[in-house]
Amino acid sequence: MAVKVLIPTALQNLTNNQATLESNGSTIAELLDSLEESFPGIKSRLCDEKGELRRFLNFYVDSEDIRYLDGINTALQDGNEVSIVPAVAGG
Repeated sequence: MAVKVLIPTALQNLTNNQATLESNGSTIAELLDSLEESFPGIKSRLCDEKGELRRFLNFYVDSEDIRYLDGINTALQDGNEVSIVPAVAGG
């Protein structure tokens, strides 16, 4: 199952400067494992040492925030678009 992944600029050095990737996984967790296989080191930038998504990153599946879905266990379907968006703070 192919999923389109949008990579933020700050992480593109881990993806050979690719902003858009195609990867596989039936959940966000499986997608992260697939990305790690293709781009070693990326998972540690996306997840903490407990394997949970880092708080300063937001993940969206087709514009839906996964925090309001099933988090890291959010199901993916062929053709979904996953956006990884760094949190922005300030005022």
